[in-house]
Amino acid sequence: MEARDVILRPILTESAYDGFAAKKYVFVVAKKATKTNVKMAVEELFGVKVEKVNTMNCRGKLKRMGRNEGYTPSFKKAIVQLTADSKEIEFFRSLS
Repeated sequence: MEARDVILRPILTESAYDGFAAKKYVFVVAKKATKTNVKMAVEELFGVKVEKVNTMNCRGKLKRMGRNEGYTPSFKKAIVQLTADSKEIEFFRSLS
C-alpha cells in the first residue's frame, strides 16, 4: 500500500483538537491498514517521527429517513502519537 492509500483524511472534531497540544492526531485510514502501515505513511507524508499508533474500527450508525432505514458507512480510525522531539504537523497548526 502506498502512503496516500493508507491515510484517507483527518478527523477534525473537538476531541481531536484537544489532542493537538499533546501531539496526537486522528485520521481515517484504510480498513486493511495495520498500525505499522499507518506509522510509515504518516512519517512519509508529513516528515515526523511517530511514537505510537492506536487503531479502532468504528461501526456505522443506524439512521432513519421516514420509513426507510440504513447504516452510515463504517470506517477505521487511527490516533497517532508523535515523539516529544518531533515537529508538529503543519496542516494542523493553522487549525488550532
